[in-house]
Amino acid sequence: MQTASNSYYATSTLTTMSRIKLSSILLQNQPPTTTILLFILILMCHRSNFHAIETAADVLTDPKFTFPIANATASVGRDAFLTCVVQDLGSYKVAWLRVDTQTILTIQNHVITKNQRIAITNSEHKTWTMRIKDIKESDKGWYMCQINTDPMKSQVGYLDVVVPPDILDYPTSTDMVVREGSNVTLKCAATGSPEPQIIWRRENGVPIELPNGTEVSQVEGTNLILPSVRRQHMGAYLCIASNGVPPSVSKRITLIVHFPPMITVQNQLIGAVEGKGVTLECHSEAFPKAINYWTREKGDIVPPGSKFTSNVTEIGDYRSSVKLHINPLTATEFGSYRCVAKNSLGDTDGTIKLYRIPSNTVNYVDNYNTDRYKGKKRVKSSELYHQSKVTSSESEENENPGKRKDLFMITEFEDYYPSSATSYHSHTYKSVRVQMLLIGFATCAVGVWSLMHHSTMRQRKH
Repeated sequence: MQTASNSYYATSTLTTMSRIKLSSILLQNQPPTTTILLFILILMCHRSNFHAIETAADVLTDPKFTFPIANATASVGRDAFLTCVVQDLGSYKVAWLRVDTQTILTIQNHVITKNQRIAITNSEHKTWTMRIKDIKESDKGWYMCQINTDPMKSQVGYLDVVVPPDILDYPTSTDMVVREGSNVTLKCAATGSPEPQIIWRRENGVPIELPNGTEVSQVEGTNLILPSVRRQHMGAYLCIASNGVPPSVSKRITLIVHFPPMITVQNQLIGAVEGKGVTLECHSEAFPKAINYWTREKGDIVPPGSKFTSNVTEIGDYRSSVKLHINPLTATEFGSYRCVAKNSLGDTDGTIKLYRIPSNTVNYVDNYNTDRYKGKKRVKSSELYHQSKVTSSESEENENPGKRKDLFMITEFEDYYPSSATSYHSHTYKSVRVQMLLIGFATCAVGVWSLMHHSTMRQRKH
């Protein structure tokens, strides 16, 4: 601030010295008397007229600020403007300074600093606007507009520089691979001005389970703690940083959970007809991805071919559906099958028992009362013999499977056809109707005979 004033007063002193030098030139080669008179005259003019002219401007004007400097806010990379409005400036000069470093930036229309991003413009010597191009975060601070009066007049304005958020590579977490049951902490660090707010979300929209067991859609904070992770925690997590300055930024962190295979068998006991086809199915869960295949009772791998067809369908990140199609069935295909899953962490299997169903029973179920239930859902024969789990004891397993399934079929059949389908064969149902008709005729005959006999006895008495 003092530097600007000194610059102005130094300029005034140089002007006075130049006038004295001009006077000495005029006095050269003059007679002594004339020289004395001219020197006295010049000195009087200098002390009276010139001084009067200079001081008159200072006395007649009293500059002042019309408005305070409005604080400005700008984003990094943009331009910022600070405006100083002065009234009755006269011959005084306006300067802009950086307060914290005491650096003179501009004086009047001249840029003093070497910073090429600074520019100055004015309107009618009243409005002085300083422009800072390509704003940097270091430009944040206080700026002074100064008039070189005595005493000096000044006012200050603040330039705030906002910075969009940016996520740091370190210590932000990268993709992680952990074993099931491990404790995991995901970290996210971001910079920006104002300080960014960080929230966590799952990419697929699944809720995040907190350590206390509650589920939320998002979690706020730099750290996301996942104790005792399970396979359900596997997936992508988004770290999102925002501070009101666009754009918000995010980072994708993938959590991979390794665990040994697990097999789930929904139908452990399946009945089928010899000569027909059947499909065995199990569900496998494993990560890394498991190798899935089928074996027979003695451990022999079921070979792919015209009779056996196997396929694996991925359901999710770690789930798969494993199927074995057998067509046609012969006596040698009945027995136990094992669905095997194996990865680098272990292996497991699930067993399905395939047994034979008498073909005549199945045909009866398929063809029963077709006309009466036309248009309604029919139950396929293979569906009537599926069970979700084996609940029978070891003694029950040793029974004749065909006989056991016949009983099961009758129960299922009654559930689907509850009205009059309780008979086992259609000819049995017809015989029951005939018997009921005969009983009805016999009852009527007995009634008629009784009436006739009663009438005869009355006539004899009379």
